[in-house]
Amino acid sequence: MIDLHSHSLLSDGGLIPSELARRAEAKGYEALAITDHADMSNLETIVPQIVKACTELNRNSEMKTIPGVELTYVPLQLIADLAEKARELGAKLVLVHGETIVEAVIPGTNRKALEANIDTLAHPGLISLEEAKIASDRGIFLEISGRKGHCLTNGHVVRVARKAGAKLVFGSDSHQPSDLVTAGQAKKIARGAGLSGEEVNTLFENARQLVNKLK
Repeated sequence: MIDLHSHSLLSDGGLIPSELARRAEAKGYEALAITDHADMSNLETIVPQIVKACTELNRNSEMKTIPGVELTYVPLQLIADLAEKARELGAKLVLVHGETIVEAVIPGTNRKALEANIDTLAHPGLISLEEAKIASDRGIFLEISGRKGHCLTNGHVVRVARKAGAKLVFGSDSHQPSDLVTAGQAKKIARGAGLSGEEVNTLFENARQLVNKLK
């Protein structure tokens, strides 16, 4: 199990990074990305803390913990600059909070995020085919979400990504211990979104390739 989207107490999650990582490891995780919510107010505070926690965890655990960030509700004009700043601060994985249908995300966020130096567009909602083609061309992953509400458009994301040739990854978007899912549960979510068995295998291989790239 590789989960590329989770939140700790450094934003709105319920656990400190160490406990979050340990609970994931106990569920059989191979890798977990800690990607707390950030904007211009807290980026310089939380990213170094996540990096520090992940560095120590990786020295003392078999599971790989990846320091990341999820840029959230950021004004469109700032997305690209904050993505670059996050990388300068040590974030290995940069996500942008996409235009989920259950939150008031700024319209145009998907496109601006896909034009920036990011790795994954999280729960991109009713993403357009044109936007998915940008993701494909730029090697940016689109997320299949395990989170309540955000998952409502997983089927749409699958269909559009398939047409555009865009790559998919899974993220639990966990905020509480109960949000962490096993590999079996993640596969069921992916199948429920319309992925074939072979495509589910590709989904997890995409995540493995991304994790290996981040080493």
